[in-house]
Amino acid sequence: MAMTKIYVDGDACPVKDEIIRVAERYGVPVVIVSNGGLRPSRDPMIQHVIVPHGADVADDWIAENIGDGDVAVTADIPLAQRCLDKKARVLGPTGKPFTDENIGMAIAMRGLKQDLRESGEIKGYNPGFTKADRSNFLQALDRFLAN
Repeated sequence: MAMTKIYVDGDACPVKDEIIRVAERYGVPVVIVSNGGLRPSRDPMIQHVIVPHGADVADDWIAENIGDGDVAVTADIPLAQRCLDKKARVLGPTGKPFTDENIGMAIAMRGLKQDLRESGEIKGYNPGFTKADRSNFLQALDRFLAN
């Protein structure tokens, strides 16, 4: 079986440094996929993949390359679904895992919120990223890689 890799939806990921720190501890390679603007690492275990600008280009690259048992870090729910379909494990940047059991509800809630924003019922603000989110993420990633 191939070594587990961590694939990071890198453009808006608030926990890239944490991912690298935990991955180094476990000796797990990290692939950060973005549209650019990230400083490449000299660490051979950290690969930066720069994709062209465009809707879902980074998501498409991750979905095409991720495999069974790999870990995806993303807040993008459709990408989480695509990774789960490939038998990868998926973790949001707040430490919440996406699973086969909860992805359907996440997709439904995403659609509902989009409809409410479009109708003006709610504003399009996401809650801020907190220290507790960062801590929860570190613990969750550690559990993912320990198993």
